[in-house]
Amino acid sequence: MFSSGYTFSFSSEPRNHQRKMGTTTLFSRDSSFASQGVVIGQCLSQGHSEEWATIRIEKGVKKPQPQMLKIPAANGIIERDETPMEKEIAGLHRMEFRFSDIFYFCRKGFEAIVEDEVTQRFSSEELVSWNLLTRTNVNFHYVSLRLTVVWVIGVMVRYCFLLPLRFTLAAIGITSMIVGTTVVGQLPNGSLKNYLSEVVHLTCSRILVRALSGTIHYHNKENKPQKGGICVANHTSPIDAIILTNDGCYAMVGQVHGGLMGVIQRATVKACPHVWFERSEIKDRHLVTKRLREHVADKNKLPILIFPEGTCINNTSVMMFKKGSFEIGGTIYPVAIKYDPQFGDAFWNSSKYNIVSYLLRIMTSWAIVCHVWYMPPMVRKEGEDAVQFANRVRSAIARQGGLTELPWDGGLKRAKVKDSFKEEQQKNYSKMLVRNGSQGNLPAGTESD
Repeated sequence: MFSSGYTFSFSSEPRNHQRKMGTTTLFSRDSSFASQGVVIGQCLSQGHSEEWATIRIEKGVKKPQPQMLKIPAANGIIERDETPMEKEIAGLHRMEFRFSDIFYFCRKGFEAIVEDEVTQRFSSEELVSWNLLTRTNVNFHYVSLRLTVVWVIGVMVRYCFLLPLRFTLAAIGITSMIVGTTVVGQLPNGSLKNYLSEVVHLTCSRILVRALSGTIHYHNKENKPQKGGICVANHTSPIDAIILTNDGCYAMVGQVHGGLMGVIQRATVKACPHVWFERSEIKDRHLVTKRLREHVADKNKLPILIFPEGTCINNTSVMMFKKGSFEIGGTIYPVAIKYDPQFGDAFWNSSKYNIVSYLLRIMTSWAIVCHVWYMPPMVRKEGEDAVQFANRVRSAIARQGGLTELPWDGGLKRAKVKDSFKEEQQKNYSKMLVRNGSQGNLPAGTESD
């Protein structure tokens, strides 16, 4: 047995008979190498070892080594066929239903049971290699004593040195923001107040980013959101807002909270025109839209920062954008945010961890590394509705950030799938049968539109 994959078995007959007959049994793993195997077998049977070596060298030089296709590793454990229903179900150019049609829906159902493309977006992204964080290696197995020692040292560094230092910086940043915005809020409205408010917000945001050991790379700064506009971005973590305010000031939009978050909201709104809603008001779409339109109409106010997905996604995809943000009008400034999970997982699984546990996980990571791309402003085209505009912006963000674009609602993170999705598939299938049936009933010599 040779390393090239050929198996030779020589007859036990005399050597001179082998020289005449060249009896060689060759088993090749690739039929394309058959001619090469025959030549090599003949050379061996004739005793020309030098000639055999020469041929092997020449073949190795002349024949280029096959290159592996650089196919990105699949995120899932199954390979999906994205063929539309019309092409998947063969032989639909007829009126009647065929029992074999159900196999298409059965296969789609099995795929969803084994691994659907929605719920996996609500869990942490799987890493190719371990980054010495226990939470990123669920299937941890003992490898070696040396690696275990390195991991223990890393735990001591992160919890005994980095965590206290980061906690101190976070306390300084939060305290400075509360005190600074409260003092600035006492000043009369004017250019001085706006300037000091921006200084306080930028300074405190940068302190908080340092508390996370954040390394942020901003691209295309010429496209930064301008006053009177709306900044929309994909949503991965509560720190998305800090990541963006580290490079500019925005007017936040959200619900009024209690506790420490409520104290920060009440202090910052005095110095900056944030838009906070009460729990009873957030359900009133008309009231929310009215207040946002009033804010956008004032070109002297800071751009609004909105995350249209409405929930945190694990930074591998972009899910459906709510259309409300695109019904306001004005200029949309898309922003794509992409974190590097090798140094720390920024995704917040709110259904599994509360905000305190999440912040502890973030502050005990190695670092928070991410890229932010400012994209050219986009406006709503003539004849384009809010849903189409939202999908166009989402597609642009997904392409720029290298994210997967999914049409599903992020609300599926906590809610059940609506019956309308199942009914939509039923309607599509019935339309195919009706359409093909009407085509089959056309008189000879005529064509449908």
